[in-house]
Amino acid sequence: MQTVIVKYNAGNIQSVLYALERIGFEGVVTDDPDTIARADRVIFPGVGHAGAAMAYLKEKKLDLLLKDLRQPFLGICLGMQLMCQHSEEGDTPCLGIFEEPVLSFSKGQNQFKIPQIGWNNIYDLNSPLFDKVDENSFVYLVHGFYAAIGNHTIAKTDYIKSYSTALHRDNFYGVQFHPEKSAKVGEQILHNFMTKIHH
Repeated sequence: MQTVIVKYNAGNIQSVLYALERIGFEGVVTDDPDTIARADRVIFPGVGHAGAAMAYLKEKKLDLLLKDLRQPFLGICLGMQLMCQHSEEGDTPCLGIFEEPVLSFSKGQNQFKIPQIGWNNIYDLNSPLFDKVDENSFVYLVHGFYAAIGNHTIAKTDYIKSYSTALHRDNFYGVQFHPEKSAKVGEQILHNFMTKIHH
């Protein structure tokens, strides 16, 4: 079974590779369209700016490829946001897999630091992705933009407001948090993606 981690100009790729290795799976980091298309599973991580990331995906023609994939697909952090329709970050049209918009945490909330950095809990878990994960488990997040709650929401987090911390449609899954930095809970979620999520 080949698992591909999509390489693009957004950091954090290696830590996802190491997280997979910790739970007994190998991954290949690549931006080669043929390798991605042939993979059994695809992970789409990312930290960075939505506009710059989408520009790179378009340049490599990966924007068209990714949204047509049929194998289990997991977007992480910026990867999940890029799977949405549109991001307020740089007014960026994204891949449009999920209809939920990506919005900015409002700047007027002085008691809240933006971006949100650190541990927060996830709840209303509604997917095999969260098998053996307890309601209100804590995960690690770093983000200044969030996906709204909508038809594809499968987990929520509260920070300033309730938002989608995970989304699902067909073979596509996205998580706002970093499973590779979320200790045992994150390892369980990655393990579930690798073993419980099928075509």
